[in-house]
Formats: sequence, structure tokens, C-alpha cells
Amino acid sequence: MGVLLGCIADDFTGGTDLAGMLATAGMRTVQVVGVPSSADPPDADAVVVSLKSRTCPPDEAVAASLAALAWLRAAGCRQVFFKICSTFDSTPRGNIGPVADALLEALGADIAVACPAFPANGRTVYKGHLFVGDALLSDSGMRDHPLTPMTDANLVRVLQAQTPHPVGLVDHAVVSAGADAVAARLEALRASGCRHAIADAITDADLVSLAKACAGQPLLVGGSGLAQGIPANFGIAGGRDPAFERRPTGRRAIVSGSCSVATNAQVLHFREAGGAAFRVDPVTLAGGADVVGEALAWARPRLASGPVLVYATATPDEVRVAQASLGAERAGQLVESALAAIAEGLVDGGVDRLIVAGGETSGAVVQRLGLSRLRVGPTIDPGVPWMAADGARAGLFLALKSGNFGSKDFFTKAWDVLGKTS
Repeated sequence: MGVLLGCIADDFTGGTDLAGMLATAGMRTVQVVGVPSSADPPDADAVVVSLKSRTCPPDEAVAASLAALAWLRAAGCRQVFFKICSTFDSTPRGNIGPVADALLEALGADIAVACPAFPANGRTVYKGHLFVGDALLSDSGMRDHPLTPMTDANLVRVLQAQTPHPVGLVDHAVVSAGADAVAARLEALRASGCRHAIADAITDADLVSLAKACAGQPLLVGGSGLAQGIPANFGIAGGRDPAFERRPTGRRAIVSGSCSVATNAQVLHFREAGGAAFRVDPVTLAGGADVVGEALAWARPRLASGPVLVYATATPDEVRVAQASLGAERAGQLVESALAAIAEGLVDGGVDRLIVAGGETSGAVVQRLGLSRLRVGPTIDPGVPWMAADGARAGLFLALKSGNFGSKDFFTKAWDVLGKTS
């Protein structure tokens, strides 16, 4: 039958989030890391190609996304889903607008819905404004994001700054009226010249209506919440949380690079519960210290007693100090590279359950480990499933956590989903 839905995720945690949503909704789903070199698609209803394109230069993001699209179209996919963050992470230069424009042009399409809403994680859109819980996006912790600070909650305005094409709105009065009303509004926007349509959604039912209205659209842009209604468009009924056939037996570790409010709370909770933790400081890294070696030497004797945490997670004030000293780009690169090397050392040392917090950190770790394909497993918290590696790293289980996702006890409860055997 071939691949029904082809997905392009702009980071690795977003890819696992989307893969988990589709699998739970009944689609046989495979996540691949980067554009596959093989021309043979996996036997799956949906394939998620995970890229590290959220914060790279726009032309690089466009090129990578078009390469992924070409592979997915060769695999026979009938619809394309461009997965973005539920907090619309981007800058005035992109990358959401440039990538969406390029995908629309390549598909010969003339309009796409964009909706990052994920009500289960407190992300809702109303009158085109994105809320994080009860706060506007611009009043949330995302205003202090070290790479993509979100200081405007008006998504029509945010996206319009990234594209030369008109951006319209499908407001909640239309969405709540159902799929036919949404389809009529999209046609009116298309006729007026709009190429993008930000859509309101405050409930899962809203997202299902949006997906149903877009059943015939070549391209959808959104967070994983929008994907929950897609399987029904292909006649696939809801499934159940997938499970793995085997249980892990090795050691456990957490590598955290996210500086989000949620991850700061998770790091604090783990430490206050008595968890062993080692902090990585970008300024120390820049000074030439062997932080990777120190972290691994610290971790080795502690792994037998329980999970260890290696983290560069910091408060907004601490991030500003590091960026003032090193520059935002260099500070981020130093941390990503170090945490990826530490993760590799931990896995080579017997860790077979690894939590990675942060999209950029997850991308660096996955690439360092040489992973090419991941299978979806049980969900820990909304948007964060366990994944199992195939190939040379078979037997490794990962949870790639968006910095903004998960309850404060995520680092302590995640292991119970797979079973605590060490």
C-alpha cells in the first residue's frame, strides 16, 4: 500500500512527539533520522523524517526539508505534514515560513493550515494568539529561550514576518462550527491570495475538525496535536499505546541541555529527590577543561546505584551570563557537543535507557550515536514516548524530551514505564 503520510520534523524531539501521536492513533509509524540513503521505504503507514533544521540558517533548513520531501514522495506518500514546535519556535528570518513556502511550491499547493496547538500540554491558539497554559506565549518562559526567544504571541504576525505571502486566520468561531466551515474558510482565504492560514484550536475536538477539513490538502503545518485526526482521514481507527517486546536490563542516565522552565523544574526535582547530578558549564568548556572526561569519570561508579543526570540546564540569568561571555551560538555549540560526547560515553559504558532533554541536545546526541531509525514505544507524558533504536545501537531505549514537555517528576518516573531493573 505504501506510505500514506510523510512527515518532516524540524527537530528530533518533535519527531518522536509526532511519531508517538500517530502510533497511538493507530498508524504504523517509523521515525528515521535524517533523509534515508536507501530508496526503499519502511513498511509503515507513516514515516517521520527527523531533521535538525529548527535553528539552522533558513537556506539550509529549506534544502534539508526539500530533500526529505523528495524521499517521501518517492515512497508514495499521499499527504505531507511539516511538524513544528507547539510553541512555534522561530525567528523573524524563519524557519517555519521559508520551509513552508518551499514545500508548498514543490507540492504545487496554494495554501496550508498552520496550527501548533497541543491542548494536552497546555498549548492553545485563540484569535491567532498562542497560549502556554493561561499565559500568552510572549509572557511564558519562551520569551527567554536562548536561541528562539518568542516575544510575540500573535502567530499571524510572527509568520507574516517570515514569508512574502499573505497569512490569514481561521478563527475559533469557524473551527468550532466543524470541518465544512473550516474548508469553506480555507477556500475563501485561498481565493483572496493567502498562502498560509493560522488556525485556532483550544480542544482536541478542534484539532480533529481541522484535520478532517484538510484531508485533501497536500500540506499541513503544525504541532503533533494536529496529527491526531489524520489517521481517520485514511480510514485508520484509533489504536493503543505501542509496547516493546523486550525490557532493558542495563544502566540509566539523563542528559539535559534544555534551559526551559519545565526542564529547570525537572532538574531541580531530580536533585532534591537525591539524584546524582553533574553540571556542565559552557564557560568552563570554553576554557579547555576536559569536562567530558570528568563527567564520565564521575558517572561510572554511580551508574550501578541508579540513574545519573548530566546537565547544562540553567536559569535565564545564568544563560545570559554565558552568552555575554561566549556568544549565544558558541555557547550552544559547546554544550551540544559536550553533552553528545558524554551521552556516547555513557551508552558505550552500559547505559541502555537514556533520557535526553532539549531539541537541539537530542539532535546532537542522536547524530553522535549514529542512529538511523527509531521505533515508537509507550508514552511517558503527552508528547514524549520511549523510542527503541534499530541497527548497530539495537537494545538502546531513548526518550527524546522537548524542553517544554513533561511533569516536574519526569526524570524520576520515566523509568517505571519500561521497568526499573538496575
